Amino acid sequence: MTASFTPIPWEALRAAPWKNGGGVTREIAAYPAGSDTSNFTWRVSVADIDAGGPFSTFPGIDRNLVLLSGKGMELVHDDGKVYRLDQPMDIARFAGETAISAKLFDGPTRDLNVMVRREHGSATVQALSAPADVNLAGTTVLLYCVHGDILVTLDGADPITLAPGATLPVDVALAKRCGIAGNGYVLFITITLRQEP
Repeated sequence: MTASFTPIPWEALRAAPWKNGGGVTREIAAYPAGSDTSNFTWRVSVADIDAGGPFSTFPGIDRNLVLLSGKGMELVHDDGKVYRLDQPMDIARFAGETAISAKLFDGPTRDLNVMVRREHGSATVQALSAPADVNLAGTTVLLYCVHGDILVTLDGADPITLAPGATLPVDVALAKRCGIAGNGYVLFITITLRQEP
């Protein structure tokens, strides 16, 4: 039987205000289905930051934040630690309960957020350029196309084209290897659950 994998196009994402009302976010995927910002186990989203200011806090959540576009920003920890993101696909990793404020370098930015409730699991995020061939691990893998046209080949499935902004969720029970072809970059997100919520 042929496995079926369906990409999520950028156009399907709906904009919603941040938890603290300071910006706009577009949810790509979350688990369990129907969860919100108060009760998700994991969540992947894209945020537009138009002005500097404080981030929403998420106690008990580990975060990976990746710069997608714009001139970049600094994320300033309340203890003075600074995460500098000035190139696309720069990544900051921090605890969601951390008090962090963003300082934009020169105009708006767009970033991708991967958040996992640490009592249930963890996530890794890796930037890959095509071509690449990778083993799939964990519970769920998501491939987010940053730019270019990407062709994804998974075990037992027809090749799938990803346009910029599109995301391909993969249940690793259905595929163990992934080929990435084309001319562009993807974010390779692996979510591993230690226990079910």
